[in-house]
Amino acid sequence: MSTLTTMARRTARKIESGTPAHRDRAIDGLRALALLAVPTGHWLLGGFTLSSDGAIHNASPLGTFAGLAPVSWVLQMLGIFFLVGGYASVLSYRRRKGSTGEWLKGRLARLGRPVLGVTAVWAALLPVLHFGVGVPVDSLRTASTLVIQPLWFVGVYTVVTALTPLCVRAARRLGVWAAAPLLGSVAVVDFLRYGPYADAVPSWLSLLNILPGWLFAYQLGVSWGEGRVTRRHAWALLLGGAALFAALLLAFGYPASMVGVPGEARTNSHPPSLLVLALAAAQSGAAILLRDRLGRLLKRPALWAPVVVVNLSAMTILCWHQTAMLTAAIPASYLGEIPGLVGAPDSVGWILARLAWMPVFAGLLVLIGRYARGFESPWAKTGPGRRTLAGLLAAGFAVFALGLA
Repeated sequence: MSTLTTMARRTARKIESGTPAHRDRAIDGLRALALLAVPTGHWLLGGFTLSSDGAIHNASPLGTFAGLAPVSWVLQMLGIFFLVGGYASVLSYRRRKGSTGEWLKGRLARLGRPVLGVTAVWAALLPVLHFGVGVPVDSLRTASTLVIQPLWFVGVYTVVTALTPLCVRAARRLGVWAAAPLLGSVAVVDFLRYGPYADAVPSWLSLLNILPGWLFAYQLGVSWGEGRVTRRHAWALLLGGAALFAALLLAFGYPASMVGVPGEARTNSHPPSLLVLALAAAQSGAAILLRDRLGRLLKRPALWAPVVVVNLSAMTILCWHQTAMLTAAIPASYLGEIPGLVGAPDSVGWILARLAWMPVFAGLLVLIGRYARGFESPWAKTGPGRRTLAGLLAAGFAVFALGLA
């Protein structure tokens, strides 16, 4: 037996012995699965082209291989993440010892610190990369867009978390049906922006889908945590969500990809369309039905240990996985086109090469995470001056990334 295997087994046993008996392993397992789907999807379905001046630009294999769209159905698991988030928030809300305001402050701080950390670090890196190393401004804009891309989710999740007390009240009054008005709201907005009156509807109307679109699965999770979702409800979510998903694709012309495709006029995820909610309903029903089986499976120390590690590094994975890919792509751009890394993602060869690069990205994320994970901990030793500086750097980075500067 190798030393590495021995260490892994020892670590797994240590994690197992330190796990409380009341820990809901299935919920942690679902959260870890949804978390890992985010970098997997971004790494697999995102690529770079190289312009004549040596700058990298975003591209996607979905532009050439429309048949890969079903991959995005599997990897778009934000519905599961919001479902589990709602469930976990209910448990945490019940256990709170202070006021609701104090509870919210603690949870929002845990979300905000890592975001502030990654944006402040990138703000400091931008002038170094441009003036010190000569990275083109267009490459830096591409990188900034990718870094800030997953952070919108944190902003939405922050707002949704702040609504937890209201979601709990709705769940106690209406049960699983508390999520129905959110589904209806998105359906109405979609009808207006895609229906017969679409030409007369202002483009900003789609923004009305952002909150109800992502609150839908969170509310389902809150209702689940309140014990108001039965197996019969779960089957209805699974079958009803799947039927609605199929109808929207086959009869109403919704784009097949769950992520944005460069050049396409419509997108399902920004803001979420009714197709996203249909998928979230089906995924939520499946997750609820499989909970007990998953919980039994995760009683095995070898499977439980990686789940714990992923959950402990949740925000680090979310905030830094694009940086890991860019750490490989930006230096590679100086060497010209490299299959699967820098170059048009328009061939089967690119797909195979990108699969080979995935372990490299994962390794870089682990390396970065060793240092970046400190942002998840309370900043007890960080004074007001440093916090103010971090805030200013983060704001500057956001301005640059959003194309306002």
